[in-house]
Amino acid sequence: MSKNGLSMGSKEEILLTKLVQLLRNGDVLNPSRDSPVVRFKHPSELKELISLQLGSPTPDDTLFSTCEDIVKYSVRTRHHHFHNQLYAGTDPYGLFGAWLTEALNTNQHTFEVSPVFTMVEDALLQHVLRLVGYKDGDGILAPGGSISNMYGMVLARYKLAPDIKTKGLSSFPPLVVFTSEDSHYSVLKGAHWLGIGTENVEKVETDAAGRMRPQRLSDAVSRARDQGKLPLLVVATAGTTVLGAVDPLEKLADVCRKNGVWLHLDACWGGTLMLSKKYSDVLAGLERMDSIAWNPHKMLGAPLQCSLFLVKEKGLLHSCNAASASYLFQPDKFYDVSYDTGDRSVQCGRKVDAFKLWLMWKARGDSGLGRLVDDAVDCARYLRDQIAGRPGFRLVLADIQCTNVCFWFIPPALRGKPEDSDWWDKIHTVAPEIKKRLMEAGSLMIGYQPLPHKGLRNFFRAVTACHPPPAHRDMDHVVSEIETHGSSLFL
Repeated sequence: MSKNGLSMGSKEEILLTKLVQLLRNGDVLNPSRDSPVVRFKHPSELKELISLQLGSPTPDDTLFSTCEDIVKYSVRTRHHHFHNQLYAGTDPYGLFGAWLTEALNTNQHTFEVSPVFTMVEDALLQHVLRLVGYKDGDGILAPGGSISNMYGMVLARYKLAPDIKTKGLSSFPPLVVFTSEDSHYSVLKGAHWLGIGTENVEKVETDAAGRMRPQRLSDAVSRARDQGKLPLLVVATAGTTVLGAVDPLEKLADVCRKNGVWLHLDACWGGTLMLSKKYSDVLAGLERMDSIAWNPHKMLGAPLQCSLFLVKEKGLLHSCNAASASYLFQPDKFYDVSYDTGDRSVQCGRKVDAFKLWLMWKARGDSGLGRLVDDAVDCARYLRDQIAGRPGFRLVLADIQCTNVCFWFIPPALRGKPEDSDWWDKIHTVAPEIKKRLMEAGSLMIGYQPLPHKGLRNFFRAVTACHPPPAHRDMDHVVSEIETHGSSLFL
């Protein structure tokens, strides 16, 4: 081995080769339906099973054995029975792209250190901007949807009052952010980080399906002005976290245009529906948004993390965020410095996240990605239909817009009983107990939650995504496992 690093045949390369083989054979890339989704262990047990302490050097054989244990006890997100989160397994082409960029280990901020990847990001963004309907827009890749939503809030603030960039907030009345009561918690976090204050986030009432009510929004904006506050922006949602609701974008755009308020769309989950010819109508009015956040690492299966921020007005990202660091963004470089995109970002170090999605898109094309989305939505609707006609199951919502299927399971001992407060107290404990049993068995991962503001006690939320491609038998498995592990409750 060379004193300066790796060489062919080095022990590090041998370890990398063994690791690739482990991933191929370790039920990670293509787990069997019969294998466990997770071999669940409590934190105290994992501390006994895996040596986590640092200090003295570890021999490679021991290191690899530790990696085997880590694989063994990690969740198989690419398993056909993983329906726990708003993401699942990775697209194989995206995984290939992620491995390549990790090996090259470069930074996205300038063309000189990332000559191909800066152009890849530009090509990807231009393609998505056309899909959205932005004729002369702009964009950037960000580290997750929460930061992408924060970009929307920052740009709205800069557009409203450019002097805030230099003078701060002290000379302005309180700024108000409007979002739905079912929106993502990142709106609250963004208000905190940007000095707006969480008390200045106005939660607007939603309908029974979780969609923001336009008239309630209009009333809230007027009320804020009457109180001497300054309406900053509206954060709409396409695909709420729990119910998967898509706000009425056209009507919200009308309210925002009338009031001169920026309209940002959190489409981190439901934005992937834009790729579908069957289901994209739910996003009607997308081109009227001032900015959009979209996470292809969710439903589409790009490797974590992959989040796009898009803005309708070209140049606003740079003028808002630029700090003009002279050691990176010299204007007298010998190449086209328009590809030095780092000053549009709040980050300096920025991973090459665009390449993973670009490679997936290059391999599958618009039509191939669209078919994956169609299949995911079709399977969610199949599951919805199975639950609707099954004794002991009750849908929270019959009409689904994304791939969220929300439902209660009613154990046989509680069926036909008066649905009083005591009955609902028992139902509230059903999903957590079944979840515990499923995790211990390793047979299914599915989420649950209440929605207190709608008076809804704990219910299951099953989610379908594009990878691994779901099938009807996987949906049948969800139903049968919940029945198997829940039918004995309260006996």
